[in-house]
Amino acid sequence: MFEYNLIVVGTGIRTVGQLTMESLAWMKKADKLFYVVGDPIGEDVIKDLNPDGAQTLTHLYAEGKPRIETYNEMVETIMKSVREGFVTVAAFYGHPGVFAYPSHESIRVALREGFKAKMLPGISSEDCLFADLGVDPAMNGCQSYEATDFLANGRIIDNSSQVILWQIGVLGDWTFKKNGYDISSMPLMVEKLTKYYPAEHEVIVYEASIYIGCEAVINKVPIYMLPYTPLNSASTLYIPPYRPTVADATYVYRMKMPTNA
Repeated sequence: MFEYNLIVVGTGIRTVGQLTMESLAWMKKADKLFYVVGDPIGEDVIKDLNPDGAQTLTHLYAEGKPRIETYNEMVETIMKSVREGFVTVAAFYGHPGVFAYPSHESIRVALREGFKAKMLPGISSEDCLFADLGVDPAMNGCQSYEATDFLANGRIIDNSSQVILWQIGVLGDWTFKKNGYDISSMPLMVEKLTKYYPAEHEVIVYEASIYIGCEAVINKVPIYMLPYTPLNSASTLYIPPYRPTVADATYVYRMKMPTNA
């Protein structure tokens, strides 16, 4: 095993069963094992893997505290361990490179300071979504945006493709909340989506299961009902295509593709 100062790993959505063998090996080897997971069973698994080195970072969250402030504190905690010479592993639920600022930033800082660091992949909620909904991103294509970014930054939808809007349940709220987020901007999301789809177009509010034996949440609703649909921080919005893909005859001809391809 190559020597690194910092390894960032993903625990998968279900820590039990979705940890890779490589990630398990590094978690056991670590002098310091920092973790952020979303369920008590996953936390127990991590503590059992490294009883002496495991330490949660979830205590850095606080009600009403900006999430970016918490993320920067996580980075500093991880880097303090690296600078002190400990073999450090940071474990984040899901894929550590998907909607996980502290993981990327920790590696950037470590590399900038001359340490050896790398990220190992994990199973993300997107992977679970493709499996649970039975959809393939290669069919019709797939666009993916963070929900607040989509609303705030003039993103454009091709409604012949599939669309995934992440973190729909924290739309417009930059803070941490234990008991539900302020999603009063949801009517604005409906307003923007209905520029591309009929208000009656059926979408899916999806939430991956974090426990073995439990089913994923798959709630089909028309777009106009989104402001009245139960959502939480784990909710993802999947929008199926509204219209068929239209071939570009010029490029089809220039690629010498058969017309029925």
